[in-house]
Amino acid sequence: MVSNSYSDTMPLSHLRPGEQGRVMVVEGGHGIRQKLFLRGLFEGSVVRMISCYGPVTVEVDRNTVSIGRGIAQKIIVRRM
Repeated sequence: MVSNSYSDTMPLSHLRPGEQGRVMVVEGGHGIRQKLFLRGLFEGSVVRMISCYGPVTVEVDRNTVSIGRGIAQKIIVRRM
């Protein structure tokens, strides 16, 4: 689990294929937040895990987005 104010949250990379989650927090600086925002990943977004092997691939707002595992660790989600 993640040690922040949300006790039932986890990094995006911990979702299993087919599971959905809501983005609660994007940890990191302005640059990474901006890059993720442009891909549709920001606080409040709903994502569905497609693949968690190799690059993390999710569906967000009917678009498929692949990101590295390190960045996926910085996206904190609540399982839905």
